[in-house]
Amino acid sequence: MAKHDVEGGSFAAKDYHDPPPAPLIDAEELTQWSFYRALIAEFIATMLFLYITVLTVIGYKSQSDVKAGGDVCGGVGILGIAWAFGGMIFILVYCTAGISGGHINPAVTFGLFLARKVSLIRAIMYMVAQCLGAICGVGLVKAFQKAYYNRYGGGANELSEGYSTGVGLGAEIIGTFVLVYTVFSATDPKRNARDSHVPVLAPLPIGFAVFMVHLATIPVTGTGINPARSLGAAVMYNQQKAWDDHWIFWVGPFIGAAIAAFYHQFILRAGAAKALGSFRSNPAI
Repeated sequence: MAKHDVEGGSFAAKDYHDPPPAPLIDAEELTQWSFYRALIAEFIATMLFLYITVLTVIGYKSQSDVKAGGDVCGGVGILGIAWAFGGMIFILVYCTAGISGGHINPAVTFGLFLARKVSLIRAIMYMVAQCLGAICGVGLVKAFQKAYYNRYGGGANELSEGYSTGVGLGAEIIGTFVLVYTVFSATDPKRNARDSHVPVLAPLPIGFAVFMVHLATIPVTGTGINPARSLGAAVMYNQQKAWDDHWIFWVGPFIGAAIAAFYHQFILRAGAAKALGSFRSNPAI
């Protein structure tokens, strides 16, 4: 176990072993209870995520609606909405990381699949569970507050007036890149081994990434960066504008996740160099 000096002292770095890549198809997973337990965890976590966050959005809009007797400065504001999304991700990733990995987002699952952290079967089933959980979560909001839900947009993601499709797509790509890049960095086993003297609670930076992206992109798209979140709201709200813009909230996050996976695995972790053998020059030349 390697020793490193830190301000005159020393600390022991953990031994590092790069985990083997997940198989593309792992049919054996379908016979394991832990696999179905993980699906349930993803479903429940995404349902709770959508229930709390969409309820926060609806509550803010109702409290700040001047026509309905509200105060234009009332409610939690955009800052509070961003905190709701980021805080719930922090809580739910912390609760489910040891069971399912705490994805709660098809874009995160897609990025991890591209990096061969999960199998194709697990990735597809996670996405299904997440989407179903999102639909159920928004469905609970609509069931409990149907009048407010329909009146205030149902928490659906739509491209805001004055912004082009390209701007909206770019916001979703960059926002998802920030999130998925943070997920890779916070859960990188090599980093955890190298910086073992600096304890990092992985859900914390992931939650903060969601918080910061929401602050930046709520005015543009309402902030998707999570296709399940966008799908759940679109299904329950079921208005033409939400469906017209819906493709942005799948294409953008998946592109952003793919770029983040490539950047982390092939640039920062030198996956491309390892695949080619090495970039070191041959001394015999």
